[in-house]
Amino acid sequence: MRERNGSKEERQEQILENILQYGSISLQEVVREFQCSEATARRDLEALEKAGKVIRTMGGGAKPAGLASGREIPFHEKQNKLYREKESIAQLAASLVEEGDVIGLTGGTTTYLIARALKSRRNITVVTNAVNIAMELADNEDIQVVLTGGMLRNKNFELCGPLAERTLEALNIHIMFMGIDGFSAEQGISTYSELEANTAKMMMKRTERTIAVFDHTKSGRNSLFQVAQVEALYGIITDDEPGDELRARLESERVNVYVTASH
Repeated sequence: MRERNGSKEERQEQILENILQYGSISLQEVVREFQCSEATARRDLEALEKAGKVIRTMGGGAKPAGLASGREIPFHEKQNKLYREKESIAQLAASLVEEGDVIGLTGGTTTYLIARALKSRRNITVVTNAVNIAMELADNEDIQVVLTGGMLRNKNFELCGPLAERTLEALNIHIMFMGIDGFSAEQGISTYSELEANTAKMMMKRTERTIAVFDHTKSGRNSLFQVAQVEALYGIITDDEPGDELRARLESERVNVYVTASH
């Protein structure tokens, strides 16, 4: 079992963020995602309950206290979480890009780092609905940037809605890297926002190869709105081996699995 770095307080903070984002967490999900013993997971959840932040559920898990439910975490809050893992994912994604490619990038902290990794490239086109990604690439004249229109979602700088979808209808993308909020064998890829999910679906329709990029905390979780089933993907890039059930599903659907060398 690979140990996660960080203090007890940091781990409990991350567990709470996970609960707030997804609406609940099971005891086994804490053990798996935070690479700790079941006894440690129980103590962490008990500490959060004593602090009045969560309510314990049947089976030893927890849900948010009070009226809180799943919430979308803003970009600036997520930006430095698991930075090294996300950077490794971004470098691996960038290595799959060839000169002349048209690359799609949805919004997100991992896809933003992919944009940074591509910043010094020549003769590629990047299609994105994320304003911050477009700005990151804007000063390289050798990269053509296509930014969709749409309604700005200020938590993550993404443009969504009918205007974004109409822009995408006219484009052909070779390879798209999709940031996601959840990934599981049963529900495939999912995200917190319905608008974001609809725009991602349109990008997938215009793409030859869709690769989901996500860190280990998204694996085995389902967010609110489904984007696509596992079989719709060309591949995934992540920082940890998927569990046995997920690995079996990916292999049966011939989805390419890329795990970063840092694992």
